Amino acid sequence: MSARARPLARANPAVGVIGAGRVGAVLAAALAAAGYPISAVSGSSPASRDRIRRLLPAVPRRPAAEVAAAAEVLIVAVPDDALPMVVAELVAAGAIRPDQVVTHISGAHGLAVLAPAARAGAATLALHPAMTFTGDAADLDRLPGTSYGVTAAAHLRPLATRLVGALGGAVEWVAETDRPLYHAALAHGANHLVTLVNEATDRLRDAGVDDPVRVLAPLLHAALDNALARGDAALTGPVSRGDAGTVARHLDRLARTAPESLPSYLALARRTADRAIAAGRLTAAEAVPLLDVLASVTAPAREPVR
Repeated sequence: MSARARPLARANPAVGVIGAGRVGAVLAAALAAAGYPISAVSGSSPASRDRIRRLLPAVPRRPAAEVAAAAEVLIVAVPDDALPMVVAELVAAGAIRPDQVVTHISGAHGLAVLAPAARAGAATLALHPAMTFTGDAADLDRLPGTSYGVTAAAHLRPLATRLVGALGGAVEWVAETDRPLYHAALAHGANHLVTLVNEATDRLRDAGVDDPVRVLAPLLHAALDNALARGDAALTGPVSRGDAGTVARHLDRLARTAPESLPSYLALARRTADRAIAAGRLTAAEAVPLLDVLASVTAPAREPVR
């Protein structure tokens, strides 16, 4: 049996985690609970040290190169932009060897970013949880049922499936070339949802509502449930009805009260109109007055970031 195959043959290979951020620390804790030995973890910031103390109290904290040296499966859980540098530094330090599997948890990257580790002889895979994390123990309760976008060579798919299964998740195989689109979809849906909810909360406060969360919570929960269950058939509201006058009043008041919200409202209203027409919720003729209103408003120019 080759050295490269050894980590695949063991049911529970030793796992090392570089980066005790919100995701890395939680995944390490979940794998430990599933019976995987966590050989070491790295993390130098106060927040990382606190997560290690809370979630991985029995796991030694070591420098990144030492974590790699002790691991059969190495999880590099660092920010997307730092990933190429960290991988290159580990290879340069001689911390990557042929009997290892090296994986990262970035949604944006595939296998290409791990090419230096592959050239050093390690097997590589990309494994991204489609979940938002706080870095607290409560995240462990959210992991079961989470999907993982995985990019891996055929001989590593059994290991990837075992790791995801140990985390209580489901594998979604994502091609290398599709990783940016996969990640854009998740960021668009989750990250922009947070922005959208907070924008709505701010505008309700502007309208004098004392408890915007109480007002929004049942509405947004219902809207999300309906959208996931029914797709574009869940569209409601003035855009899907073609109520041009109502939308015009929205735009006028936003321009006067919160001009910073106007560009996102316009962009989403236009896209909502497109989807309502395509889904047959709104006819092209009914949409004309609405589209005219949307086209008549120009979003304020953004100040350059300095």
